[in-house]
Amino acid sequence: MAQDVIRILSDLHYGDRASCLGTLADLTPLCDGASRLILNGDTLDTRPGPAPDFTAALRAEVSAHFAQHTPPVTFLTGNHDPDFSATHSLDLAGGRVFVTHGDILFDNLVPWGNDATLARQRVLAELVRLDPAARDRLEDRLGAIRRAAFGIPQRHQAERHGLKYAAGFLTDTVWPPLRVLRVLRAWREAPARAARLTLRHRPHARFFIMGHVHRPGAWRTRGGLIVLNTGSFCPPLGTAAVDLTPDRITLRRVERRRGEFRLGATLADFALATA
Repeated sequence: MAQDVIRILSDLHYGDRASCLGTLADLTPLCDGASRLILNGDTLDTRPGPAPDFTAALRAEVSAHFAQHTPPVTFLTGNHDPDFSATHSLDLAGGRVFVTHGDILFDNLVPWGNDATLARQRVLAELVRLDPAARDRLEDRLGAIRRAAFGIPQRHQAERHGLKYAAGFLTDTVWPPLRVLRVLRAWREAPARAARLTLRHRPHARFFIMGHVHRPGAWRTRGGLIVLNTGSFCPPLGTAAVDLTPDRITLRRVERRRGEFRLGATLADFALATA
């Protein structure tokens, strides 16, 4: 009898020229062996932009493809697709595994981005609208963050012209030079931030699965929490997949071969019973 395998991916960024994912059919081999898929945020960009028809077409294409051609899928929201689902996080394996996109770790969502100041303002405004008890409930906080994210418009992601896209991409990602330092700081701080969030809201969880910062890997925090990041389909660091079975959790590299995405080498493997 085949073993149930929940496969978790994130940050497809489908429709963004920076993504290596040209067509959704390229994911077909990556679905082999999975009984369920979880797409952990930033599957596409649904925020307001100058080409609403293009955004609507992407939404329809993604919804239709995963409904017809893959195992059952659960979409979690991210900062780029904050309204694509009503689900912002998941508890799996009896609460031992907590899954969320990861932008909640930062009060400005994307501390390396040009919109960091706007994001912080919008997040604070949404949190202030909550009653004090709701501010301390994780789902309410995630809902507030999603409402804030939806008010931040698409930037270079919305540009369809190749040269203009390239100029916008460089402006948004590598300029000013201090942005690289902000990215490195976010990478360094993410595991400890995840540990603090988990200790407060999911104290019995032993694994935290995220994406968002586009850096695949596994880290053991000081308190023993294992943080797994599935990277991104956007270069340069590549992507990974988490496979969750009844007794193990495994992080594997995702490789592109002849235009299709397939599972590659194991990056980390843990028994669910003992982290």
